[in-house]
Amino acid sequence: MKYKKLGKTNVDVSLICLGTMTWGEQNTELEGFSQMDYALENGINFFDTAELYSVPPRKETFGSTEIIIGNWLRNKKCREKIILATKVVGRSGMKWFRGKETRLNEDQITKAIEGSLKRLQTDYIDLYQLHWPDRKANFFGKLGYEHHEENDIIDIKVQLEVLDKLVKQGKIRFIGLSNETPWGLMKFLSLSDKYDLPRVVSVQNPYSLLNRSYEVGMAEISIRESCGLLAYSPLAFGMLTGKYDDENFPEGARLTLFGDMFTRYTKDKGKKESKKFNNLAKQSGLSPSQMALAFVNSRDFVTSNIIGATNIDQLKENINSFEIALDDDLISEIEKINQENPYPCP
Repeated sequence: MKYKKLGKTNVDVSLICLGTMTWGEQNTELEGFSQMDYALENGINFFDTAELYSVPPRKETFGSTEIIIGNWLRNKKCREKIILATKVVGRSGMKWFRGKETRLNEDQITKAIEGSLKRLQTDYIDLYQLHWPDRKANFFGKLGYEHHEENDIIDIKVQLEVLDKLVKQGKIRFIGLSNETPWGLMKFLSLSDKYDLPRVVSVQNPYSLLNRSYEVGMAEISIRESCGLLAYSPLAFGMLTGKYDDENFPEGARLTLFGDMFTRYTKDKGKKESKKFNNLAKQSGLSPSQMALAFVNSRDFVTSNIIGATNIDQLKENINSFEIALDDDLISEIEKINQENPYPCP
């Protein structure tokens, strides 16, 4: 396994991060245990979860993934070997979390982390991330930004002050953002520097061959500010595995089960472009998954690539992507496809 520094810290995290959002919905607890066992045995020390999980979010299953991880940690007694990341939800409309609208204020962040610590059966979180902004902004693939002044936004400095208290209490080691914009990331960083508050060490945003929007503004910040990307959806909800090509929908697959909820890459443009990439991979002697993940792994602004799987065979293939180096000719062919469709798929 390869490792990179987490931001400006001295912590080494594996280039491949184990994503967990299917556990408690598509995967049982025992299957989650098997995935964590295999990942740890193969050099992965970085696990990512969220209070929201499992996905799709439902009142009946929120927190179920953290419970599975917590039970595994209790049985394995290997907490010190794992860099554990989780997240607190932003403004959502999902009132089942704390009985009211979710906001990134002191009361709710404090209750959220206490809930995560209990479910995860740990005293501390290595990386605590804001799952999405409290303010209204364009994320989750939304285009057409329209600005509206908000009177009730939770000030970013206030959010940082809450996180600072939790760091000082020993409940959090480091903080990160997710689904954030260039303005938001720079605002967090500048306020941290100005007021000596915890500094963001990572950003978890979508990035894949079908969605390279991170390169437009965020990648430069990641490099210049030592605040790398934790790339999620590197296989674009499975579109870059080839299994959905030609309108195939395998039994039990995510888009077969929940396709109406995950449409970011399933429109005509996404289908067309994903098939081009998948065919290129096969022509090059690679599986579509291997090529797609190896591309993400190769980006210098990426700290870790968050992979997910619903079975061990998928997990093995995804983890082994760290060993694959794409040659210059293949990168050129990838860029040719990208130039045919210069705008990221929403």
